[in-house]
Parts: sequence; structure tokens; C-alpha cells
Amino acid sequence: MSTVQAYTVEQVAEILNVGRDKVYFLLRTGQLNSIKIGKLRRITDRHLADFVASLEENQAEV
Repeated sequence: MSTVQAYTVEQVAEILNVGRDKVYFLLRTGQLNSIKIGKLRRITDRHLADFVASLEENQAEV
């Protein structure tokens, strides 16, 4: 079984070099997926990889 890394919104903002509000916008609009653990929102490394892949696909189409 492989290990899954789960990041906070703040950590994802730092990884993507964007603001926290931008990450919440991406979550709200469904562009970036997440999981909830109780009241905590976490974005897994798989969610991040899927998000970046979707950006690359969209850029390739332009």
C-alpha cells in the first residue's frame, strides 16, 4: 500500500505559489478536489497531480 500525502489549504497555496483565497476558489468551483476529515479540509497529492494535469491538458488545447 502506498502512502498518501494530505496537505492543508495553506500548504497547497505555498506549493502552487498562490494565495489561500485562490485555493479556496479552486475548491469551491470544483477545479481542485479535496477530502474532509471531520471539520478539516485536506488536499491529497493525487488531487494536486490531477489538478496540474488538467491545467496542462487545457494549455495543450489552446
